[in-house]
Amino acid sequence: MQILFGLKDPRVKNVTVLGVEVSGDLRHAKIFVSVMGDEKTQSLTMHGLRSARGFLQSKIADELNLRYTPILEFQLDEGVKKSIRASELLRSVIPDTESEDENDVEETPRESGTLLDHERALSEDPPTD
Repeated sequence: MQILFGLKDPRVKNVTVLGVEVSGDLRHAKIFVSVMGDEKTQSLTMHGLRSARGFLQSKIADELNLRYTPILEFQLDEGVKKSIRASELLRSVIPDTESEDENDVEETPRESGTLLDHERALSEDPPTD
């Protein structure tokens, strides 16, 4: 939450924390982040996160009652970008079958006695004598 709302650094934006690995002795924490944007934006964001490391560590120290505050290391995770690129490649190779299926569907005649017919009959005014 501190990354989203606590940092006032304009370089840190469009960041998603994907995971955290903490060492066994709790002295080091590796934070995996994804940053949307081009390489320049990613580089600036990572620089901003590294600059804010001390501030974030102090916030962790305030929240957790530990003997040592973990030293934070931010690492850019390219997994999200790679999966988006793989999806784009698959879409370009595999034809769009949904649009073809929609055109091949034949309309079937509607049978009477369906629930819709019964609902219409109930909603109509009853005959008066």
